[in-house]
Amino acid sequence: MITTPYEIFSIFVVIAAVAYIFSGFVPKKDPFSIKPGWEEIKLAAMVAAPAVLVHEMFHKFTAMGFGLPAFFQVSWFGLGLAFVLKLVGSPFLIIAPGYVLMPAIAGPLQSSLIAFAGPFANLIMWLGSAWLLNRKKSFRRKTFIFLMVSKQINKYLFIFNMIPIPGFDGFHVVSGIWQLIA
Repeated sequence: MITTPYEIFSIFVVIAAVAYIFSGFVPKKDPFSIKPGWEEIKLAAMVAAPAVLVHEMFHKFTAMGFGLPAFFQVSWFGLGLAFVLKLVGSPFLIIAPGYVLMPAIAGPLQSSLIAFAGPFANLIMWLGSAWLLNRKKSFRRKTFIFLMVSKQINKYLFIFNMIPIPGFDGFHVVSGIWQLIA
């Protein structure tokens, strides 16, 4: 089975959460408004949801490509932490809205490739947005904002996820490589 009803529910929860959390990355239609409006949340959902979900699905489908079972799971703690940081106006966000569960039977190379697959998706979206922005000089306002926000969010997610500390994808990439060479 490729996906389960719970995974589909989890995806909708994550889309709604990241839309709100990343709405601060979108320029406000009403500059005097304190809270993000519906337009900002909608645009954030169109940019941030794919950034997060494609990241997680790259993990899932890479694992499945190696013949390993993989399951997308909401991280209620990760979402709660991101919401609290957003609500208190923190200058930085720590967002880990979900993760892919898989068995620990993956070998070191498989483990590294599965871990790198998610950040690689963000790298592609970051560089793709940057390339489009550099290639064409004139965009409609919404398209320009979409590409700028996509570039920012995917750059942030790529760099953040590649930090080699326990729990982050970068740690799993480095430890898998380390196991191969040690």
